[in-house]
Amino acid sequence: MRLEGRVAVITGGAQGIGAAYARRFAAEGAKVAIADIDKSTEIVKEIKGAGGEAIDVQTDVADEKSCTEMVSKTVSAFGRLDILVNNAAVFTTLTRQPFTEIPVEVWDKVMAVNTRGVFLCAKAAAAPMKEQKYGKIINIATGRFFQGVPNFLHYDASKGAVIAMTRGMARELGQWNICVNALAPGSTMSENIKKQIARGGGQGLDAVVRGRALKRLEEPEDVVGACLYLASADSDFVTGQTMLVDGGAAMW
Repeated sequence: MRLEGRVAVITGGAQGIGAAYARRFAAEGAKVAIADIDKSTEIVKEIKGAGGEAIDVQTDVADEKSCTEMVSKTVSAFGRLDILVNNAAVFTTLTRQPFTEIPVEVWDKVMAVNTRGVFLCAKAAAAPMKEQKYGKIINIATGRFFQGVPNFLHYDASKGAVIAMTRGMARELGQWNICVNALAPGSTMSENIKKQIARGGGQGLDAVVRGRALKRLEEPEDVVGACLYLASADSDFVTGQTMLVDGGAAMW
């Protein structure tokens, strides 16, 4: 029960890796607010059925008012906010293409969710964390940042900004005993990725595995332990860092 007595907000937690974070955090004793633009009814029901505590807080992370309400509803329900996992992102719906072919409106949408969303959620969560002089902010980046992979510039740029913000936030919030770190997974077999593969979109997976020191696919559960570490007291003197969890594809 490494998170007993803690309250966590997990954005994009209705499915995929975000839902895996939510399940594990709840199992470790945290009260969990699942903030997603989609309804989180099923994962909330699952957590409660296992004896945990969770609420569904429908949230658009690209909207400042929605992020403020996310934090307000969480504190109202659970009395505090200790952990924010900035997981929500536009990813699986994006087309991989040369940057010269990326439409401006798609670029702007990616930045609105993946970059501005992290900024707005952290901005809203900082207030209660400052008041209690404790907090953990975990920004989900990507291992692609370290590799210079082509044809996904909008996504990679948005996540590169997340790493930059992580370092700046860590400097600004350290005086209130708030730790800010980034978690950078590799290509992970989330629900939506598996659906893409089923539709014939799994090309390149063999190359991904060959490029790793650990020769297998990455599952959501492979990332959860690192996120739990960054959320727990075990990392109370760790801040401003980026933790790669990609099976050794990139080594930082």
